[in-house]
Amino acid sequence: MTGDGQDSRREGSPGTMIVIVGPSGAGKDTLMDYAAMQLSGRPGFHFTRRVITRSGDAGGENHDAVSMQEFNRLESEGAFAVSWQAHGLKYGIPAAVYRQLNAGDVVIANGSRSALPQFGIAFSRLKVVNIVARPEVLARRLEQRGRESRDDILRRLERSALCVDGNFDVITVDNSGAIEDAGRTMMELLEQSVRNRT
Repeated sequence: MTGDGQDSRREGSPGTMIVIVGPSGAGKDTLMDYAAMQLSGRPGFHFTRRVITRSGDAGGENHDAVSMQEFNRLESEGAFAVSWQAHGLKYGIPAAVYRQLNAGDVVIANGSRSALPQFGIAFSRLKVVNIVARPEVLARRLEQRGRESRDDILRRLERSALCVDGNFDVITVDNSGAIEDAGRTMMELLEQSVRNRT
């Protein structure tokens, strides 16, 4: 973490970091894209791009692709507010978000439930949006991706939990139905974050 990040955490930034988490197939990227479209042109909202050690043409979310060597160099130089490892990849939230938070803005980031303790340390005002969906919906969406067999998907879903552990300010959004339904809930949360800014 950079020195600026440590100061932001210690003194309390007026902005709010909203981290989106949830299991594969819940529709995190889809909901974030929906919210970004609704908020296009609105000042005070920022959707940050993650830095990931994954090819830029691998599909899925828009991200900044780097090699493992480059990621490790950036991490050692304090370029990330939060970084973590999962599924053989490394992920980072750029430390540049502190400038936006210190200006009192709202920053939205795609995160991970396993990394929430790091987010809690890094950001003084943190809200967690836990995107979930019914197991049969998750199974169908994952099957449509074609990356795993149905048996593998069902085994994975049996192992996964939909709740968030820890003392966090969490709002759970069920994205089992139409994107507009979950999108309205997401937008209400984002608008409330702006109204609550001090």
